[in-house]
Amino acid sequence: MILKMDNVIKRFNDHLALNYLSLEANKGEVIGLLGPNGAGKTTCIKSIIGLLPFDEGEIYVFGMKQDGKNQKIKSKIGYVTQEITIYEDMTAKDNLAFFGSLYGLKKPELENRIHEVAKIIGLEERLNDRPSRFSGGMKRRLNIGCSILHNPQLLIMDEPTVGIDPQSRNYILDFVKNTASDGTTVIYTSHYIEEVEAVADRIYIMDQGHVIASGSLRELISRIQGDSHILVDVKMAREDKKDELLAMPDINEVIIKDNQYHIIVPGGISIVDKIVSVLAPLGIVNVNSKQPNLEDVFLTLTGKQLRDEVK
Repeated sequence: MILKMDNVIKRFNDHLALNYLSLEANKGEVIGLLGPNGAGKTTCIKSIIGLLPFDEGEIYVFGMKQDGKNQKIKSKIGYVTQEITIYEDMTAKDNLAFFGSLYGLKKPELENRIHEVAKIIGLEERLNDRPSRFSGGMKRRLNIGCSILHNPQLLIMDEPTVGIDPQSRNYILDFVKNTASDGTTVIYTSHYIEEVEAVADRIYIMDQGHVIASGSLRELISRIQGDSHILVDVKMAREDKKDELLAMPDINEVIIKDNQYHIIVPGGISIVDKIVSVLAPLGIVNVNSKQPNLEDVFLTLTGKQLRDEVK
């Protein structure tokens, strides 16, 4: 086991940021960490790394107790922040050299690792260019490269694909899967649920500082298999119709997005006719039902849409 958090509590004055939080990660696993803003994901990550002291509970990383002072733990962790932390007035190679030196790498090991990492992140032909000339996706890849020069055993990636093109996103997702297959444990957070579906071996869903569900994608979906998900597209959605639908006893949840009503109904879709009668005045364009996925699990458990929480 690479990581174990046991009933961790963190308070900020009267706010309980982590509420008896427990999770674990094994060697070579990709752990997806999902939750709306304010769920405690960042606090959780900083506690694991040792950047933030916690009030109660225990965290063990690589079998060692995390107290924020253990350099052996820090030396084995790579942290890819949501903010790009590279220096745009330095070449890509100089960036890698600088961050590698912070991890204590010396020549010629550092020189070898720079070229190894440049190949991994697909920038071997751009080492002598400054990041100011890079696309957003290339900057993200360099940001990742600066975090893996020391071959971390635990790689924490916090929103690593924000604001990049689909090609770069796919490159990063492939990198995550390949890194895990080589034995590195990855903790991956994202506001794009489909990314977590694509890479995670196990998923933890957080809300209000607590893990409300965990398991493999299949295990999580099985928790709501009895629910039907009805999608109704209309010409112009209205909040009052959402309230009218929620007043019906057979409807669990209603989410409005882009003039579409996403309606979660327990067991079967026998009330479609009632739903249609409520929404008919809005001009129904299409009615469909679909099999549940991770986004449906998230909606069912939190009542929120993850991506809409991005600020």
